[in-house]
Amino acid sequence: MTRKTSLAPLLIAGLLWVNAVPAAADIYKYVDEDGVMHFTNTPTGSEYRLYLKESTPSRPRTAVSSAVEDLIAHYASTYRLEKALVKAVIRVESNYNPRAVSPKGAQGMMQLIPSTARDMQVSDPFDPEDNIRGGTRYLRLMLDQFNDNIDLALAAYNAGPNAVRRHGGIPPFAETRNYVRKVKEFIHHYR
Repeated sequence: MTRKTSLAPLLIAGLLWVNAVPAAADIYKYVDEDGVMHFTNTPTGSEYRLYLKESTPSRPRTAVSSAVEDLIAHYASTYRLEKALVKAVIRVESNYNPRAVSPKGAQGMMQLIPSTARDMQVSDPFDPEDNIRGGTRYLRLMLDQFNDNIDLALAAYNAGPNAVRRHGGIPPFAETRNYVRKVKEFIHHYR
């Protein structure tokens, strides 16, 4: 049996494992001069090539882990928020992906931009508890600033409170208008 053949079961098992659990990072591959394949999520040289790109799920997740459900319930209660609201924001923001990063740099399940994360004392935006705590706290601040008007609070969560004030309501941005509509649809769904 050759070296390449003996690696086949390991490679197949590795690929099955990668497909069975959520990806934590991009995977890089390198084949050395002996034909041995090396895989890593942290390439150490230029010989590594991207093999598998991390991606967010294309379908909505139907089940949420009980640990995340518990965090949502705890912080929704702490900040006097409806659980359905928190779940809807997380669903629209990241589809429950704790590693999500937006093109604008928002991070984690509730998609906190770095300055908001700092303001909410979030030290690790990719930690679900830290992110949900900071995101729910920020959502409560937006509701307080806009007299519990859910539309304006959601618009502020998406576009920033200054944009809502400057426009005297939901800003005329398609992204923000769609965001408010989608979150409200999911609130109804989660109720």
